[in-house]
Amino acid sequence: MSEKEENLMNEETEASETEKEVSDKKNQKRWYIVHTYSGYENKVKSNLEKRIEYMNMADKIFRVEVPQKTVTQIKGGRKQEKEEKIFPGYVLVEMIMDEDSWYVVRHTAGVTKFVGSAKKPIPAKDSEIKKIIHRSTAQTQKIEMDVKVGEKVRITSGPFAEFVGDITEVYPDKAKLRAMVSIFGRETPVELEYKQIQKL
Repeated sequence: MSEKEENLMNEETEASETEKEVSDKKNQKRWYIVHTYSGYENKVKSNLEKRIEYMNMADKIFRVEVPQKTVTQIKGGRKQEKEEKIFPGYVLVEMIMDEDSWYVVRHTAGVTKFVGSAKKPIPAKDSEIKKIIHRSTAQTQKIEMDVKVGEKVRITSGPFAEFVGDITEVYPDKAKLRAMVSIFGRETPVELEYKQIQKL
């Protein structure tokens, strides 16, 4: 083998090792779930982001997420939008886990523990994290309405618009309710979405 060929082979080996190191490092980058004091999720995100910058950990801790969704509340006929946490008491951290990065996250004010055992945090499945992040970025709005069985509502849209009904059942998780509506003198049960009604 000529010296030129040998040098070329050595260069290729070095290059493949460097690629391997990069891919190893990429493989170590995982999402972990951190438990926080209730109500401290955004504070933990802010504190942790400051610590990452201050302690030069940007090459090991990449993203801190508090999954939230927009909730539309209807109170007194007025719409209000607010952010609601999907998993209260938890923060997602994308990081390469080693002693230093573990220490920085674990000793951030408001953090109680990693999900997993005390010494060995368990990374979350990427597929689960993708779903969670998609849920928080999707513009689906959950509508909350202060309605109770026995109250009267006016239907504002759909085939029964302008009819008035008495609420018989409420399904807050689906933002729907069932009401008895008098149609041609007969009481008829009708299922309605919150956005189709107005409280009287």
